[in-house]
Amino acid sequence: MGPRVRELTFSEAALEGLSEEMAADPTIFVVGQGIGPRGGNFKTTTGLHALYGDMRLRDVGIYERGFTGMCAGAAMTGSRPLIDYMFLDFGLDAMGEMLNQIAKIQYMSSGRLKMPIVLRGCIGLGGSAATHHSGNYFPFFVNHPGFRVALPTTPADAKGLLKTAIRSDDPVLFLEHKSLLSTVGAVPDNGEAIPFGKATVRTEGADATVVALTAMVQRCVDVRQSLAADGIAIEVIDPRTVAPLDMETILSSVDKTGHLLIVDESFGPCGVGAEIATRVVEQAFGSLKAPVKRLNGAHVPMPYSAPLESAAIPQQEQIAAAVRALLVAS
Repeated sequence: MGPRVRELTFSEAALEGLSEEMAADPTIFVVGQGIGPRGGNFKTTTGLHALYGDMRLRDVGIYERGFTGMCAGAAMTGSRPLIDYMFLDFGLDAMGEMLNQIAKIQYMSSGRLKMPIVLRGCIGLGGSAATHHSGNYFPFFVNHPGFRVALPTTPADAKGLLKTAIRSDDPVLFLEHKSLLSTVGAVPDNGEAIPFGKATVRTEGADATVVALTAMVQRCVDVRQSLAADGIAIEVIDPRTVAPLDMETILSSVDKTGHLLIVDESFGPCGVGAEIATRVVEQAFGSLKAPVKRLNGAHVPMPYSAPLESAAIPQQEQIAAAVRALLVAS
């Protein structure tokens, strides 16, 4: 018999993964605001404080650079800290520690020191959270050497990728789009980790490849039905991690379809979509039947107003129109 499969929310699956890893490895501890008895703003640590107490579930004040530096030191001396920033926006106050210490210490020590640390936080637009709680900052960390960056989109991936992140000896950004936290999906109870750098094909199709990131994955999958009415079959690829990035799966799909659209609600300039587009042009130009297209969120600070926020996010109608325009251009 195979593993038992349950229906869990994204948050429940990630919590299960964290709980299993903490039970197996006493060097893992969590630091963050409200992650103790309260269980986290997004229920990321619900019930764990009762099991492990203050030594492994440490509530801290609003001094991100201080506790990030503390956890960097702990990681260098053999622990496996997980920092729960709540929103990744808050972690920006610790960028000095992240970029100059956490990302570089393995190189600076010629590999003598490891940096097994997870930097966790919510990202993404939606819910009228305004500009201080809506950032998609993962391109920063893809650009900077030393980080692994995971962008889970399903409950099963939330659990499996978090396990890999915790077990890694490299620093990992584990970033959860806040609009995905209550989504429900099948999660096996076998406790297996999901390797980084392995994209998954969410839907198969022969007419156009659509690479989608975070919350845009399901939005692109949902567009498939309206496009199918016009005889268009899209192949939706979810990279799952963007550092490392699985270009092999993307290139294989582009070789089949000849068309590529990248859908990402983060900013277009210098984004992950620009990187994917460049690599495809460099490595698979002969397969392309039309120029690579990108569809991004508006390049503006995120407004508080719900209608303005919605206007800044790629919607299903825009995705469908972009696919149709891509095929017309060939």
